[in-house]
Amino acid sequence: MLYELFKHFSPKKAQDNTNCMKPEVHEPQNNTIKSVSKKFLIVGLGNIGAEYVNTRHNIGFKILDFFAKKEAISFETVKLGSLAEFKFKGRSFFLLKPNTYMNLSGKSVQYWMNKENIPLENILVITDDLNIPFGTIRIKPKGSDGGHNGLKNINLVLNTQNYTRFRFGISDEFKKGKQIDYVLGEWNELEEAKLPERLELASEIIKSFGTSGIENTMSTFNGK
Repeated sequence: MLYELFKHFSPKKAQDNTNCMKPEVHEPQNNTIKSVSKKFLIVGLGNIGAEYVNTRHNIGFKILDFFAKKEAISFETVKLGSLAEFKFKGRSFFLLKPNTYMNLSGKSVQYWMNKENIPLENILVITDDLNIPFGTIRIKPKGSDGGHNGLKNINLVLNTQNYTRFRFGISDEFKKGKQIDYVLGEWNELEEAKLPERLELASEIIKSFGTSGIENTMSTFNGK
């Protein structure tokens, strides 16, 4: 500002008017930028019970169990589920496995969102998807439930579809009328052999979501 004033006066005039010049006063500005939350809720969908542990429909649980073992953290039994906390690069990741059964998952998600004050944009829901080939990754910032009962209930309880979902392909290689048996069936030998590499990739996606954001995570991992 002072530089702008001196541009329009000769040195002599500037000197003559020195006493008339007043120093600039900078008014404090209100900071309207919201603080960015560093808490993330990572929800793995599945059904509780030993009979479901190794089924296709429980891939959400399986990914979180793999991640927890890899990072040497443990789940604790809490209200409406099992919870583990992981800290990475200044972020806190809350890994949640709802114990409400799949079709009531929304109740658990909503409770822990509110308890930890985690914004909707910091939620990642991991689920199986019949509509894409086995092991294929599809991450979206919003969308329909796609016929998935867990997502359907979350949409209903949260009253929105605008949360990030990480779909893990389980393919649709079943005969007509056998969908339930297939989804609640265990992985075959070929799938079992490929799962470790897919689980490693899923672990990287979780970290990326919290540190690099949804757009970078989608461009890096979608379709892999």
